[in-house]
Amino acid sequence: MNKRVIVIGGGAAGMMAAISAGEQGGDVTLLEPNERLGKKLNITGKGRCNVTNDASLETLLANVPRNGKFLYSVFSRFDGRDAIAFFEDLGVPLKTERGNRVFPVSDSAFDISGALERRLRRLKVHLVRDRAQSLEISDGAVQGVTGEKGCYPADAVVLATGGVSYPATGSTGDGHRMAAEAGHTITPLRGSLVPLRDFGVGKCLQGLSLRNVGLTVFENSKKIYTDFGELLFTHFGVSGPLVLSASAHMRRFGERAYHLEIDLKPALDEQTLDRRLLGDFEKYSNHDFCNALDDLLPKKLIPEIVRASEIPPRQKVHDITREQRRGLLQILKHFPVVIAGPCPVEDAIITSGGVKVGEVNPRTMESKTVKGLHFAGELLDVDAYTGGFNLQIAWATGRAAGIHAAQAENYV
Repeated sequence: MNKRVIVIGGGAAGMMAAISAGEQGGDVTLLEPNERLGKKLNITGKGRCNVTNDASLETLLANVPRNGKFLYSVFSRFDGRDAIAFFEDLGVPLKTERGNRVFPVSDSAFDISGALERRLRRLKVHLVRDRAQSLEISDGAVQGVTGEKGCYPADAVVLATGGVSYPATGSTGDGHRMAAEAGHTITPLRGSLVPLRDFGVGKCLQGLSLRNVGLTVFENSKKIYTDFGELLFTHFGVSGPLVLSASAHMRRFGERAYHLEIDLKPALDEQTLDRRLLGDFEKYSNHDFCNALDDLLPKKLIPEIVRASEIPPRQKVHDITREQRRGLLQILKHFPVVIAGPCPVEDAIITSGGVKVGEVNPRTMESKTVKGLHFAGELLDVDAYTGGFNLQIAWATGRAAGIHAAQAENYV
């Protein structure tokens, strides 16, 4: 008789777990309350879906700052290149972009979720629209799942309900509650890849998008991260791809102080930028300083740069001293933004924290305390930087959990 496997959660990790269990011959039921599977998957990468990263095992692990070693075994069995082969075998052509980021050629996340759904149907996975409420556990082993609409007996269960970010997609924390009720430790939950609140600069510059700028993050006075790209000022602070990536490195709010420095002209070294300033100052020599930066900066940014430079706005350009110009140059290369803290976890792309990994078998994703209970994806206390690494965690942990849940002896 085939093992009865219940997978709770129809996101990336849950669909992969259900497929993997089905491929092992399991009698699989997938519980998902949303009308569509992969609701969060479909909005990743602004709808393009950064499926994985075409990286070596070492690079994958290096991009998981929280409990990366825990993933060594599952990444060894199913890495980014395995994920590429998996989806291309499902009929989804893929392409590799900057930083080895992998996307569907169509730039549509729905091609990824659609391919997974078709595979689920071919494997005859039972899809039930129900929200799991509790795990049925007896004598240290999982016996089934109770949902809002019924009870589902099982020989094994895979919990893959996601974290607590983007609750509108169904990530409501149910999985953490059920894991805790089963005796597991849940480490503190917070947002990662999250916008940042500042102390007022963002409000002054609200709506301003800066492309091709450099960003450096400081923890106290120590430089901890630098990158290049696009950021956005908002009513609460700063966001955009650069900031989301940077936030993953800022893990000690409350203990440490953080500030950003933005290089507004990263293509120009200080000597070249100084020559540029001299040229502009010669052109606008009879103008007020506040009216002399239009060729250099976006209009919305000029008042903030003038304020930060401490040069009087109405000082004539021809009266600006070398020291004042040097101070302006420093602001252009190191525009400061002091960070008050991250936005709420609900605004984050992913959740940091979750089921304590020391209580989970890293090879099989099975609970060390409840036989037959497995975990996959964002529910676990692992999270990565941007670039397809978080979805790769979902695929690799989902695959290990599904295979072992259905037929443990075949996954050694």
